[in-house]
Amino acid sequence: MNVDEEAIRSRCTDAVFERGRTYRREGRVRRLQRFDDVVTAIVQGSSAYDVTVEFDDGIDARCTCPYDGPGECKHVVAVILEVAVDEPRDESKRVTAILEAVPAADLRAFVRETLAANPDVRDRFLARFGDDDTPVEKYREEIEALFDQHTREYPVVTDAIDFSHFFDVADQYRSRGRYLPAASVYRAVFEGIDDNEDRIDAAYDHYARTLQSALEGYVECVLAADLGQDEFEKYSGVLEEQAMSAHPANSEQFYRAIDDLENRQS
Repeated sequence: MNVDEEAIRSRCTDAVFERGRTYRREGRVRRLQRFDDVVTAIVQGSSAYDVTVEFDDGIDARCTCPYDGPGECKHVVAVILEVAVDEPRDESKRVTAILEAVPAADLRAFVRETLAANPDVRDRFLARFGDDDTPVEKYREEIEALFDQHTREYPVVTDAIDFSHFFDVADQYRSRGRYLPAASVYRAVFEGIDDNEDRIDAAYDHYARTLQSALEGYVECVLAADLGQDEFEKYSGVLEEQAMSAHPANSEQFYRAIDDLENRQS
């Protein structure tokens, strides 16, 4: 997890770097925690923003703020600077030791309680260990609920909704070779964003990147599923239907995804 100031500066603009450094000096980075190579924190700006930084292979950072400029936002910069100055203790070894000591029955009871209270964790658990496929409609309802939640006070979304939970669920399916359930998750994300495009009034780059990642994941899963021609055309048709009804800001991305899918299939 070695990172120096030069590496941080290369990931953002000079102005953002200075604001991030100011945020760190002002003590705005809170609840900084580390588990293996993943660091999470809350950074207090105009609101409290959740930041996740993965140091596994390079640096992969996410923030729930609406920043859509070049490079990382000031909240991410503040967290990385804090890690560079005072690397947080890795909690994974402590957790591993406790897991090995806890009786199986107690562990099962804790997992059950956690799953009951945390729907997002439950979704990932079912994707990892379950046999039933969750329909795309369920994920669409969850995404629609997120947009509704973020428009309670204003008619438009002015921050970056965090969709990482859905990508985590898709990753769980893909790790088991269950490509079509994973494709359903990606479909829910790109349809949910596109259908709510008129409610988005900030963080445009965040939503464009998320939609593109969902499209790429969908294409990769459809190809990996090795479908027959009829099934392939059904999944390709999902993209074609969305492309024809897509918001003008997103239509090009959908048509590119269709071309990519068909070219790689042939």
